[in-house]
Amino acid sequence: MRFLLTSFVFLVLAGATMAIDLGNQPPAKPADNSVYFPPDEVRQGGDTVATVVPITYPGSYTGTTAGYVDDYDEACPYAGTAPDVVYAITPATDVTLSFDLCFSSYDTKIFIYREDMTLVACNDDFYFSPPCYEFSSKLEFVSLLGGATYFVVIDGYGSYSGSYQLDVVEYVPCELTCPAGAQLENEPPLVDGYVDSYNSGCGNLGAPVFQPITALVFCGTAGWYLGDGGAEYRDTDWFQVTIPSTGTLEVVGDAEYATYLYELAPPDCDTVDVAQMATIGPCQENTLSVTGEPGSLVWLWVGSTTFSGPVNEYVYVLSLNLDGPVATETETWSGVKALFR
Repeated sequence: MRFLLTSFVFLVLAGATMAIDLGNQPPAKPADNSVYFPPDEVRQGGDTVATVVPITYPGSYTGTTAGYVDDYDEACPYAGTAPDVVYAITPATDVTLSFDLCFSSYDTKIFIYREDMTLVACNDDFYFSPPCYEFSSKLEFVSLLGGATYFVVIDGYGSYSGSYQLDVVEYVPCELTCPAGAQLENEPPLVDGYVDSYNSGCGNLGAPVFQPITALVFCGTAGWYLGDGGAEYRDTDWFQVTIPSTGTLEVVGDAEYATYLYELAPPDCDTVDVAQMATIGPCQENTLSVTGEPGSLVWLWVGSTTFSGPVNEYVYVLSLNLDGPVATETETWSGVKALFR
């Protein structure tokens, strides 16, 4: 789908306020009300590229940015004035790594430079829900050359600072194939400049367009592309599914990249809200349990959690269980506000 404006919702989950977007551009974020801490005389090291702390992989590294100076910043997409720390990594051979700040204690940002300070990768928001800290960051797949040195900068949104945990592991790609006999989405390729009017739901510029899922297994593609003015856009897919005679529909999903699976309700573009969610992939199944009147229609929504990566299109699979409830790990939302206004 293609929204003209970013759509996002605020909700309360497990006592923490968070923002999850439903649109195809990066979500807005709340104002930065953090307090900047002046530099501390006692430092962990790694204030600048001249005083970096070397790391390797796999490894887990903890520390704090509080008391450091704001030496570096990149907008991805939010610029700021937060204090930062710097690590250096020099892999022995060519490798693709993930740099994860999931278990940090503040709204983080992370980016990587080559030795000549050319930007390699940057992420502000990757995680939006527990067990990770709200708005914590992750670089999921960063290709590094053997023998070259790279600077890993741990930063923050706005002027936020705090303690962090950096986990560095080798990236292992998830590969899924469409099961034999699955219903296929058949959406056109997500090339740059793509105008998405395919299963675009309430975001369609004309009449709403939903794709019915009529088979027990559905296979589609999701991802991102460059749109107007070089802006990053996300493909989002809207579906209609019929509640079975049991009154309960289980939707089990998996994807090659981290992907949101939403139930939307009520099925009315003027009043639709997000009823519940599950995050699926990479190569990790999760389940939505949807209840309703037998024969009634349910709206489902699928879209990637991020807007960039080494490939811009990937596979996801949805399997429907019509025989009644199974164990689930869904996260119920509350406090949903004004998705399309």
